[in-house]
Amino acid sequence: MKVGIIGAGYTGLSAAYTLQKLGHEVTIFEKDSKPGGLAIGYKEKEWDWSLEKHYHHWFTNDTFVLDLAKEIGHDVEIVRPHTNWYVNEHIYAFDSVSAALRFPELSLVDRLRNIATLGLLRLNPFWKPLEKINADTALPYLMGKKAYSLLWEPLLKNKFGNYANDISLAWFWARIKKRTQSLAYPAGGFLAFAERLVEVIEKNGGNVHVNTELTSLTSNGRVTLRTKSTSATFDAVIVTTPSFLFLKLAADLPDSYKKKLQQLKGLGAINLILRLKKPFFSDNTYWLSIADTTSPIMAIVEHTNFMDKKYYGGEHLIYLGNYLPHDHPYFTKSKKELLAIYDPFLRKINPTYEETILGYEVFKAPFAQPIIPTNYSKHIPPLTTPLSNVFLANIEQVYPWDRGTNYAVELGEKVARLAARR
Repeated sequence: MKVGIIGAGYTGLSAAYTLQKLGHEVTIFEKDSKPGGLAIGYKEKEWDWSLEKHYHHWFTNDTFVLDLAKEIGHDVEIVRPHTNWYVNEHIYAFDSVSAALRFPELSLVDRLRNIATLGLLRLNPFWKPLEKINADTALPYLMGKKAYSLLWEPLLKNKFGNYANDISLAWFWARIKKRTQSLAYPAGGFLAFAERLVEVIEKNGGNVHVNTELTSLTSNGRVTLRTKSTSATFDAVIVTTPSFLFLKLAADLPDSYKKKLQQLKGLGAINLILRLKKPFFSDNTYWLSIADTTSPIMAIVEHTNFMDKKYYGGEHLIYLGNYLPHDHPYFTKSKKELLAIYDPFLRKINPTYEETILGYEVFKAPFAQPIIPTNYSKHIPPLTTPLSNVFLANIEQVYPWDRGTNYAVELGEKVARLAARR
């Protein structure tokens, strides 16, 4: 069977790799110049490794992607970095039970309630009952209003904005359930890992076309994909783009199906990456969650406090990250304008950081984070679509888990096996 795959992110690459193991022919179409999807990387001339345009790492229990890396012989680094919180203009360690017990901004009773709530969620294996419950309602009741308003409510608001009050407790459960103290990272960066997958796929006879943007998809039993200049027909096609892009490609989708996809909401991502001569954080922080709704930044991630700066020419690399609606004013700002907006807050943490800047870049993605309201499972689109032999697989379907390359790999395997049974 000949299968076309739209998108060379990790879902598309995983689907192609799985289909080949099942004996099928695959062709991947990618509009970008490189594989990797949201984990796509870039490299400055001084660097040995690439860096993701939007921060990524793996947890040590991300078995699907770690098993895939092992299977194709790609090395993985495992490190335990420091993850801290910014609360009331102070940075606090918050990456262990002992650190949470020492947190001075809460009373002992509130600290214990917060720890107990997180512990119960982590031990609970059942997410389904939780999706009926609103996180903004349940968490203050469980951990106390003080802990919630000080720690978790600002994070939800910074991440989801106007959607913060709609998020399901199942989403919050998934974030707590999967977290590990040690983190993993593919040697060379996520781009190197994606390129290794492409190499394996092509060695096995597959075709990967980058810089190839499709203009339409039609199905009459067999599926035809068209660019501005060519077309190709397949026995089946797997679409791994966000749902709104699928709607643009497939004009023949029935209106009822279009309406269901249009009801799914999501946020885009903006990451301003600073290249510094010196560390931004004085305490070796990797990830700083910002529990401050007045902050223009959701999280500050110093990548070179996770992966050694020797891979990046001795530079210190910092992400200034946000999830925002695609029509937010930040999406129209230049990198210089964004840094000017972020600067007053950054100076609260490091007053002299600007003196050490070597360069900076901004990267924007219109869709990066699905909105997960209560009872989301009733709204997830199935992998099959109304078009014959056309399958949809994207990050809106990895629920109850949140976005990430591990779940992209899992989803790719799942949709490949489904398509192979057509």
